[in-house]
Amino acid sequence: MKGLNKTFINEFILLGITDRPWLQKFLFTFVFFFYLLDLCGNLTIVLLVIRMPTLQSPMYFLLANLSFVDILFSSATVPKMMVGFFMENTISVKSCITQMYFFHVLGCIDGVLLAVMGYDRYVAICHPLQYITIMGRSTCILLVSASWMTGFTYSLVNTIMTSKLPFCNNQRIKHFFCDVKPVIKLACTDIHANEIALTAASGFLSTSVCLITLLSYLYIITHVLKIRYSKGGSKIFSTCSSHLSLVILFYGTAMCTYLGSASETSLEKDRIAAILFTVITPTLNPIIYTLRNSEVRNSIRTLIK
Repeated sequence: MKGLNKTFINEFILLGITDRPWLQKFLFTFVFFFYLLDLCGNLTIVLLVIRMPTLQSPMYFLLANLSFVDILFSSATVPKMMVGFFMENTISVKSCITQMYFFHVLGCIDGVLLAVMGYDRYVAICHPLQYITIMGRSTCILLVSASWMTGFTYSLVNTIMTSKLPFCNNQRIKHFFCDVKPVIKLACTDIHANEIALTAASGFLSTSVCLITLLSYLYIITHVLKIRYSKGGSKIFSTCSSHLSLVILFYGTAMCTYLGSASETSLEKDRIAAILFTVITPTLNPIIYTLRNSEVRNSIRTLIK
């Protein structure tokens, strides 16, 4: 399709992570291994919560939703990335915009659910007698629904603005999937408004959700320090610190990625950060949240028997 001295394209080429054959094979094995762990671990959590009566509590209901979203989140990008290790990875403009939309929908839901789970742990630890009343079934469903609605709304803004941009001549995306920053960089028009919208929306959402999550864990840590000499307090502190490390990893990489400009240097760093929150973090979620959980271990044994 041709305009005035411009040829508008209808597909992009995803450049991937590297063009070195030996490194491509290594990365394919690495990503494939973690993707299998992601699918198996998160699917196990979902099945356990559905099948086992002992796991019918607000915490496990939220964990099952997080695991379900993590499966979709990784599946939105990882299979396409693995294809790119062995052949030229092309994608139509419409498919690219679609992938971008669902990636940001699921990533946003993931982040909000981490905040909801932080609040759930705060209520359970700091207000145990009121836990069932505060975190009732209707409240949990409302919080999960709000997470999904936030994701759909947030992603819609950047996706619509990106879909209206004209793309011409340059069709090589310096990423292994269609993300907002590397895609708008290819537009043959001014993208200043897009960059402002991306930074404003991502900055407000990620900062707000991150602060809520950190505040929840801050109250938990303060509460635990009061009972730090007891065995129970030590276990709670250890568990929550591992949860908090995962939260910091997710929010930290996401904020570093979307709050910067779309420069060449930042795009290179974004590819590395994207591996962390599309491949590593979804795999760690079921491990971190169930590592020291005797109820989950017993449920796995029962399900196997």
